[in-house]
Amino acid sequence: MRILLKYKYLLAALLLGACASPDFSGVPEASVEQVARVEPLSWWTGMNTPLQLMVQGPGIGGYDVAVEGSGLRIKKIHKADSPNYLFIDIDVRKAGEFNLVFSSDGGSFKYPYIVREREAGSRNRESFTTADMIYLIMPDRFSSAFADNDEAWQGGEYRDGSARAWSVPSTPDRVDRTDPVARHGGDLQGIINHLDYVAELGATAVWCTPLLLDNQPHESYHGYACADYYHIDPRFGDNEHYKNFVEAAHSRGLKVIMDIVTNHCGTAHWWMPDPPFKDWYHTSEPYMQMNALFSVYMDPNASLRDRERQESGWFVPSMPDMNLDNPFVLKYFQQWAVWWTEYAGLDGLRVDTYPYNEPGPMSEWCKAVTDEYPRMNIVGECWDMNIPQVAYWQKDNPNANGFNSNLPSIMDFPLQRAMLTALCEDEINWDEGMTRVYSVLAQDFAYKDLSHMMTFFANHDHARTGDVLSQNPAKMKLALAMLATIRGIPQLYYGDEMMFLERKDCRSHDGAKRIDFPGGWEGDAVNLFDAEGRQTAAASAADLYDYASTLFRWRKGCRAVQEGRTLHFLSRANVGNRNITENTYAFFRYTDDDAVFVFINNTDSDKALDWTHYREFVSGPVQARDVLTGSPLVLHDGLRVAPRSALIAEFSRHASAAGSACSTQSSD
Repeated sequence: MRILLKYKYLLAALLLGACASPDFSGVPEASVEQVARVEPLSWWTGMNTPLQLMVQGPGIGGYDVAVEGSGLRIKKIHKADSPNYLFIDIDVRKAGEFNLVFSSDGGSFKYPYIVREREAGSRNRESFTTADMIYLIMPDRFSSAFADNDEAWQGGEYRDGSARAWSVPSTPDRVDRTDPVARHGGDLQGIINHLDYVAELGATAVWCTPLLLDNQPHESYHGYACADYYHIDPRFGDNEHYKNFVEAAHSRGLKVIMDIVTNHCGTAHWWMPDPPFKDWYHTSEPYMQMNALFSVYMDPNASLRDRERQESGWFVPSMPDMNLDNPFVLKYFQQWAVWWTEYAGLDGLRVDTYPYNEPGPMSEWCKAVTDEYPRMNIVGECWDMNIPQVAYWQKDNPNANGFNSNLPSIMDFPLQRAMLTALCEDEINWDEGMTRVYSVLAQDFAYKDLSHMMTFFANHDHARTGDVLSQNPAKMKLALAMLATIRGIPQLYYGDEMMFLERKDCRSHDGAKRIDFPGGWEGDAVNLFDAEGRQTAAASAADLYDYASTLFRWRKGCRAVQEGRTLHFLSRANVGNRNITENTYAFFRYTDDDAVFVFINNTDSDKALDWTHYREFVSGPVQARDVLTGSPLVLHDGLRVAPRSALIAEFSRHASAAGSACSTQSSD
């Protein structure tokens, strides 16, 4: 009888295109034990990306598949190495809720699948640009709004955008704010509660470190060892809550960038005991550690062994290395990025550990995402201090081997190191101090597109800038001044606007620098989200916050900084018979109409401007406006700049009277 039932449904499916839809009303809905998951969770009409469903369930590879309804058509079914998976190529014809009907000798069952109408304008969504300032948040350490998700999760069901509820696994890593590598309890609602703070600072985009389920038994707080690519970690919220976060950010003029990891998952990922294919992730015996040798891709002398270790070695023992050379893995990650962008309304993506991925497949991945969203900006973490090796990874860079990454933006690690190293140097030689910044920017010719470079002086992987700069607020202001005015897309790590410092009482360097934001937890003695709290905290907190917010709110309206070119000057001084570096740095950011003059005095004495030095750009005196004070200012020979301070002045290139060089002096 079961065999006859199976062939009844198969015959009905074959006749689907020639007659009315078959009647599957008698087929029961699949239990979780029969179909554990179908990914992507849902889809949309009008998508450029082909839909390939991954179905997981015990023995599902032995089933035939049909579709109830005329909105979907099965094009091809692929079996995996594991009998517990099927991959189904689907042609999407219209929106609706449909049923995938699975039939075998053991019987039949159906699984509901939703296709929605795509929102108008989704394909042409805008992304982050040089007009933005990106605020980087580590969610677990930012703010906790819900105490009931602070303990280890014991399981349940969560909303996820599909037609079925999803069963949440237990999460063993517990909250302990005294332990720097434990969970601290920050969540999505905590971020939502403080988005006004982020906007008032002058940020226009938010990048959160990964929010997807990380179910490692220890140190899961950072999120980079994913255990489920389609679900938000329940300790942060759920998928619907993430959508609410994006909508709340948009309502405040903030874009949202999702941090994603294609190179590796976590050993606690649900597929690890039974991957679809034997080569789903890289395996080797004995264990092979990656070598962090990005040069193997452009080095004509590189050995195949070094390249294999770079591509296939694991990042760390708890993070298995995905095999993007497997076309099903690559398709999985392409669809996943598109699904989250469409589902949540994202404005951009940041890709972790970009050069650890296989370059060819990742180029295809980038192209697939940007084919779906032509204006989408994607920034890759290409952590290298060698400028040509960083430039290699940017889209359309003229690489000697012809490789094109299709990656729009890269992170400027050489500039990051130069800025902080320069600010730490007082007694300097010719190539030290601010000469380091000058020398890095002098190599801008190596990059294909300067408007697609993320500039920063710290992120979640770096020591706290305040500690690097010896807890010196004046040097912190110099770092902020450069970040706000140098070319590129600036990114600020949470708390650096007030010179957060590392914990000194813990064994883990990573945990020490990823500190809680004071005021983000009920009962915190200090609340730095609040102006009154900043006034009562350390003396520098309010001053630094005001300095940062003045700069970044001004930057929102300044086209000369957002889009302008750069002309820079390195100062030398004659001391006796020696010509030495002065440890200052000056530059103009300018358009045809407007200009901004920046003078960085990284010395412990005041400096007088020699305006003859800058006469090639504009003769003095120049009527300008002091960006930091808002007061009129005359740029002239002999104007003095205080020790450890930045002069930032804007002026019109067409007006002799003092005035703003930017379209908006202080944009909200």
